[in-house]
Amino acid sequence: MRTSHGGTATAAPAGRPDVPPAQPAPPAHVASGVRTRSQHQRRKRIIQAAAALASRGGVEAMQMRTVAERAGVALGTLYRYFPSKMDLVVAVVGEEIDLLESSIERRPPRAATPAGRAVDVLMRATRGLMREPELADALIRSLIMAEVETPFGDRMAGLLLRVSGLTVESADEVQFTLASSVSGVWVQELLEMLRGRRTYEQIQQRIEIVAERLLADFGS
Repeated sequence: MRTSHGGTATAAPAGRPDVPPAQPAPPAHVASGVRTRSQHQRRKRIIQAAAALASRGGVEAMQMRTVAERAGVALGTLYRYFPSKMDLVVAVVGEEIDLLESSIERRPPRAATPAGRAVDVLMRATRGLMREPELADALIRSLIMAEVETPFGDRMAGLLLRVSGLTVESADEVQFTLASSVSGVWVQELLEMLRGRRTYEQIQQRIEIVAERLLADFGS
């Protein structure tokens, strides 16, 4: 038996045990927040699965079905997040840049000049990528051949501007072009190291020369 708000006893429907009243649905913003967190976690799991595969077998190992299986998601779900393998490669690169940005926030470069700080950032990125050389090689080569828009160059240029005391918004076209050029030289040098044609010390030497010439007028 259950009692109504007015105190009158009413019979439970035949064949059904007494049940507690239905709980109200959570507010829309709470439900939306839960979905957003879940989606973010799923996306991150997919990216991590793709990076793990690429670090062992290059981009060729990043088969979409294999990534989905490793991430524990349906293949259709994977394609909703990343319509193509190249979109997935771009996301993995974005994750690497996120890690670099976090590192810079924790330990800002302390060199006296913008060129010195730019070299610090690029060599820190080099060390991070070379912990997984197979992944670095796969990502850099794929980005060079990418047919989709990739944020890699612009984000690296933005980082170099930031440690030079500028931002993408405050920099003029010449300053942005110079920062992008330094970043582009670094990518090519990194590829040379991955091919065994450069040592870490040689890359640093060459990046120092380029940064000092191109960023000389950025001020301190």
